[in-house]
Amino acid sequence: MSNYWSPIVRTIHPYVPGEQPKGLDFIKLNTNENPYPPSPTVLQAIKEALNDIRKYPDPEGYALRKAIGEYYGVSHNNVFVGNGSDEILALSFMAFFMGGRKVLFPDITYTFYEVYSHLFGVDAIVIPLMEDFCIDVQSYCKNIGGVIIANPNAPTGILLTHEEIERIVSTNQDNVVIIDEAYIDFGGESAVGLIDKYDNLLVIQTFSKSRSLAGLRVGFAIGDVALIEGLMRVKDSFNSYPLDRLALAGAEASIKDREYFETTRQKIISTRQWAYEKLLRLGFSVTKSMSNFLFVSHDALNAQTICDALRQRKILVRYFKRPRIDNHIRITVGKMDEMEILIDALKDILNR
Repeated sequence: MSNYWSPIVRTIHPYVPGEQPKGLDFIKLNTNENPYPPSPTVLQAIKEALNDIRKYPDPEGYALRKAIGEYYGVSHNNVFVGNGSDEILALSFMAFFMGGRKVLFPDITYTFYEVYSHLFGVDAIVIPLMEDFCIDVQSYCKNIGGVIIANPNAPTGILLTHEEIERIVSTNQDNVVIIDEAYIDFGGESAVGLIDKYDNLLVIQTFSKSRSLAGLRVGFAIGDVALIEGLMRVKDSFNSYPLDRLALAGAEASIKDREYFETTRQKIISTRQWAYEKLLRLGFSVTKSMSNFLFVSHDALNAQTICDALRQRKILVRYFKRPRIDNHIRITVGKMDEMEILIDALKDILNR
């Protein structure tokens, strides 16, 4: 521990990302990356953008914001873009929750919420999930602080309905409600349709999952113009150029190629259902995931043992050594051949 660290740095527990192996022979089912490459139009757009990398990118990302707005039927003034949804979440904590406000989120969810609460000195009210890992909607309808909910939730993959989201938003009119929709494209209905009705709603999404652009680091938020202005003010007090020219060009091409997006999205949904049924037949308990991953446990073998045994077979999954979920693993939905290898490996592990 360095003597030069600030008091906050001394006490924070940083987010731990999933393993990125140095070797190329692993089947990577641990970080929820899309198993399919991005649209060919994305690669072409990035190549063309290389001609201008000596120049600064557009600090407002106008062309990308316009394309996202057209996709969702909103004005570009309702759209904010940033360096991955993680950065936008951090800016949101600064813009809407710092300065004595509280924020509510589940005990089992994306752990960056807890990290940001500590980092930015925000008083967090952590609400336990119910026994079946579903979110207790009523507990978020008290209007006592901001709310942030991942929908579908991570790592459980369980989805709140559109009506449940609206109930939370409508009962928190004095606070910002953030719906983190990193996985919404794999089976849910986006809450973007509610922003015209509720000026306290901010929807955050990412290009990393459903659009195969995890390596470009592009995220966006959609909300009332006043919320977007708040994010802009914080961004421009921190980094005016969060997205480079390559990321802006690639993301714009991606959002415009609707046919490719729909094709790969449906492949993942279909493979997820196949794997879900196979895992049930092997005796696993599996949540009804609406994401691009499956959250599973098995009574006959603990999760850490399964995770280690899979790694010995060059298959990576995610294990969380945390209360309530330390006997679960999260499995990213890969290509069909990868999932077939996974199922065969699990059969062998259970037989041994």
